Amino acid sequence: MDDVKPRETGPAPSAAPLMRWNGWGDPAKAKDLSFAVRSLIPLLLGRIHRPEPAATLAEVRLPASALEHDDLAALRDVVGAEHVDTSAEARIRHAGGRSTPDLLRRRAHDQNAPDAVVQPADHAEVSAVLAVAVERGIAVIPYGGGTSVVGALDPERGAQRSVISLDLHRLSGLLRFDEFSGEAVLASGTTGPVAEELLAAVGYELGHFPQSFRYATIGGFAAARSSGQNSAGNGRFDTMVTGLRVATPTGDIELGRSPGSAAGPDLIRVFLGSEGIFGVITEVRVRVHPIPRDRVFESWTFPDFASGADALRRVAQGGGGPTVIRLSDEAETAVSLAQVGKIGRALAKGASAVTVYEGDDIAARRARASELMRAAGGTSSGEGAAEDWLQTRFDGPYLRDSLLDAGVFCETLETATTWSNLAGLRQAVEDALRQGFSDAGAKSYVMCHISHIYPTGASLYFTVLAGVRGDQLAVWDGIKAKVNDAIISAGGTISHHHAVGRDHAPWLAEEIGETGIRILSAIKRELDPHGILNPGAVIAPLGSAT
Repeated sequence: MDDVKPRETGPAPSAAPLMRWNGWGDPAKAKDLSFAVRSLIPLLLGRIHRPEPAATLAEVRLPASALEHDDLAALRDVVGAEHVDTSAEARIRHAGGRSTPDLLRRRAHDQNAPDAVVQPADHAEVSAVLAVAVERGIAVIPYGGGTSVVGALDPERGAQRSVISLDLHRLSGLLRFDEFSGEAVLASGTTGPVAEELLAAVGYELGHFPQSFRYATIGGFAAARSSGQNSAGNGRFDTMVTGLRVATPTGDIELGRSPGSAAGPDLIRVFLGSEGIFGVITEVRVRVHPIPRDRVFESWTFPDFASGADALRRVAQGGGGPTVIRLSDEAETAVSLAQVGKIGRALAKGASAVTVYEGDDIAARRARASELMRAAGGTSSGEGAAEDWLQTRFDGPYLRDSLLDAGVFCETLETATTWSNLAGLRQAVEDALRQGFSDAGAKSYVMCHISHIYPTGASLYFTVLAGVRGDQLAVWDGIKAKVNDAIISAGGTISHHHAVGRDHAPWLAEEIGETGIRILSAIKRELDPHGILNPGAVIAPLGSAT
């Protein structure tokens, strides 16, 4: 077919540039807002006051490291002196993740940070570092790519007297590849691009592409139960995992003897989504597939979000659809069009979707999905928008950073529910966001899209812009708590793919119940009896939601 395009199979970049210490991604890609975006802001949010200048790296003040000489000596004995870094820059770069609250904290002159950054080289060194930490009362925050947006990397020491960031970037590489079985074992610190480069060299791919792809790691994907943009075709990351190797303070564990088993509960699932509170994932075995040769793009428009959501439901329940399928609501569609100068189309309203097909039997899959989408009111609009989306799909956080620099509050959040509850949950979240900012005296603009679909339901991903004056962090803390309450009350999950971290921990009991929390707490006590691993993440005291 004439619109099938050969898929590029060349290697991905070997390593992304060092991430900005106070923002997202490659510093060279940070840029001012475009004229179109600057023109939109006052129309949507009114007059925006520019924030106070952010602290430079040299201006940031940190507390002195709480590690004693003997602590540092013990850590250096394990990983080597050159891999225990107490410099201010290293500590600041590991002071948190990349959520909007994280970046607002990075603007301050006085900041908190881990007492040192420790960089083990392999599983044995990770285990040895944990032993030192137990012996010497040091909290350990596992650190992959630094892309968490839920407070999972905050340098909390809990009951310990000091805290280190356990940077896993030296645990990188393709350790084993079984082409006959379609499996690969990757070291946990391997970034998404490096993993794809290594697999491409043998003609395979993992095919997991979250927005954090360029910086996030294989171990991070597992620890956070990540879901990538190709999930409609390739599945969530947790469905790709067939085995794990984990170092815990009380012993090592290797899981995944066979592709299927009835040998008791599946312990792999205990560590997927555990965010480093039970142990440190050092190796991940995943199913892989040959690199697809072809790729087809198609964009769609719908009269409104409801008809678009119905189309996605039909496709999900029909099976065999696109590899990627995403639906943007009217607000997100309008902003996207206005950014590229298509003001007339933006004013016309309507929702939009992009689809990407990869792999085998594309023509038949596309025909089935297209028939279902047309039946729900969709109109094909060609390849352009879908192809444009693919080219820029990892760049959204750069715009967020530029908006923050201009004084515009911008943050994202996500949830998921069944198809029958989708409209109600969306309304509840949007109402909570709008009311919260209105109560704070700020205009807001809320956008929503669906990016992950299942036969029984879908995710909802929200982006909110607001003209907040004063302390944006304090305002958001209060609003986010009310939004989390609304999500739980409306029957949504507290997180579909961002994970729990510390930000969502107070609401986890509302989702899994007190018995669920007791189960997780029991596992924590058994594997980490001294509480050194990521204190305060995932499990919060019962009744701590506000």
